Amino acid sequence: MFMGTTYNSIDEKNRVIVPSKLRAELGARCILTRGLDTCLYIYTLADWEKQLEKVAALPEADPKVRAFIRHFCGNAVECELDKQGRIVIPQELKNFAGINKELVTMGAMSKIEIWSKEQWEAPDNDSKMDTQDFANALMEYRF
Repeated sequence: MFMGTTYNSIDEKNRVIVPSKLRAELGARCILTRGLDTCLYIYTLADWEKQLEKVAALPEADPKVRAFIRHFCGNAVECELDKQGRIVIPQELKNFAGINKELVTMGAMSKIEIWSKEQWEAPDNDSKMDTQDFANALMEYRF
């Protein structure tokens, strides 16, 4: 399970270091794709396969499902970590997440999220909640 947050950056060759505390569980190869928010997701190969099984169970006759498949699978790339623990982020994915230089990399249970620092810290980022919002949301799920 991935956890923790690291502030890091991307270099001029679009390489980003996967933090060592996350890299140990990730393995030598991984899948990088668009996230559901304005971020990128990194999956282990095993967790990616689990995600694909869930996607395969969705009704492909639904246009929203087809759009999701294009978003999620159509932009996925297999990455190999180099000796320094870096992966290359393709320009299209970098553009999608609004990544320029500074990053926020965080463990999010079965995946790693990579955010542009600017996007993560933006006041209108709906991906962050205050404590009361968390409590209210969890009550809805009987947590």
